[in-house]
Amino acid sequence: MITVRYAEDRYLGGDADRGIETLHAFSFGRFYEPDNLRFGAVLACNEEWLAPGAGFDEHPHSHTEIVTWVVEGELTHRDSAGNATVVRPGDVQRLSSGGGVRHVERNDGTGQLVFVQMWLAPLEPGGAPAYEIVRGIADSTPYALPQAGAMLHVRRLQEGERAAVPDAAYVYVHVVRGSLWLGEEELESGDSARITDARGIEVTAGAAAEVLVWEMAG
Repeated sequence: MITVRYAEDRYLGGDADRGIETLHAFSFGRFYEPDNLRFGAVLACNEEWLAPGAGFDEHPHSHTEIVTWVVEGELTHRDSAGNATVVRPGDVQRLSSGGGVRHVERNDGTGQLVFVQMWLAPLEPGGAPAYEIVRGIADSTPYALPQAGAMLHVRRLQEGERAAVPDAAYVYVHVVRGSLWLGEEELESGDSARITDARGIEVTAGAAAEVLVWEMAG
């Protein structure tokens, strides 16, 4: 079964006065929708737009796998476990919050920062926080997240190019940019698809596209 949710259906959050705009694909904070709490392991898929100098002050997380993909600009990350990095387009950043961690996310650059942040539920809550960054991930190298029983595939497609959707109990597809066809459904930037019991499915790029695909066990 395939369910498509369009970009315009997301909830607008953030704080415009502080230079932060957030688009939530799932029920989040004050945007409560009981039928949209999670899909598979995915709890949140937030598109964040931060103006120069804007950011999220130190705040806590626990029992969540936080994966970040930068679309444009550079993201400055610092956390209470002592990690301090700059995340750029093409990098995958993972923060396992474990039993509890605090972090800061900022746009310390001179241009706009856009990133997609996805939260996944761990198979086992608690534990020690952990951090990892993979620089310049390639299309052919999926990023394994065994803590959540998930695998992230990055697909960069040229117009007309096809790519297989993983056969899995749950597949979450998020279009970062461009457009693609999933069966008879056209998906554009910000659109997403939730696929249950995926088997033998392909996507075809309508225009050059960048797509994040989560493959998840049942």
